[in-house]
Amino acid sequence: MNLEDIVQNLIQRYPPLETCKESVRNAGEVLVECYQNEGKLLVCGNGGSASDSDHIVGELMKSFSKKRPVTAEFEKNLLESSGERGAILASKLERGLAAISLNAHGGLISAISNDIGGDFIFAQQVLGYGRKNDVLLAISTSGNSVNVLDACITAKALGIKVIGLLGESGGKIKSLCDVAICVPATSTAAVQEYHLPIYHALCIMVEETFF
Repeated sequence: MNLEDIVQNLIQRYPPLETCKESVRNAGEVLVECYQNEGKLLVCGNGGSASDSDHIVGELMKSFSKKRPVTAEFEKNLLESSGERGAILASKLERGLAAISLNAHGGLISAISNDIGGDFIFAQQVLGYGRKNDVLLAISTSGNSVNVLDACITAKALGIKVIGLLGESGGKIKSLCDVAICVPATSTAAVQEYHLPIYHALCIMVEETFF
């Protein structure tokens, strides 16, 4: 499937997301460009959105909707490194799309919280990890989470593109986004229920493009 087919499939299953059609397509294009230029995805959010961040990384770093066998060249290198074990690795490993959840490092987060302040747990990591051609996916149901907002400000200062996965108003984060996906809902639960099929669609877009 191409990007347009994936977007149409999303809207067919979730008709209220028609209002997000263009922004979802644009976000997919930004992610494809990121990976074409050997960038990586940084993802952050709070609470349920933190879990979504981890979920997204899980879909990108290994196979999601299709198989991603290692390349013939890498298989050859594995066999040369260790014949028997290399063969097992070649049969099991899958090509990944580089992605980091900024919620996943408990020791680092506690150090930043203690030494700098809790509002800066994501911004500090964006500064540390962020490089040219990377993308920040900022998830916030309110669009006003201070730590996510600060991550977006830091990303923009580094020249990193920002995709926002937000609620209906978009909040303060919306103005910092290169692409803002504002779902047609206001309650936290309803916003999160729309976020999941959208980020699944985005993951499928990049997977279909590269594998």
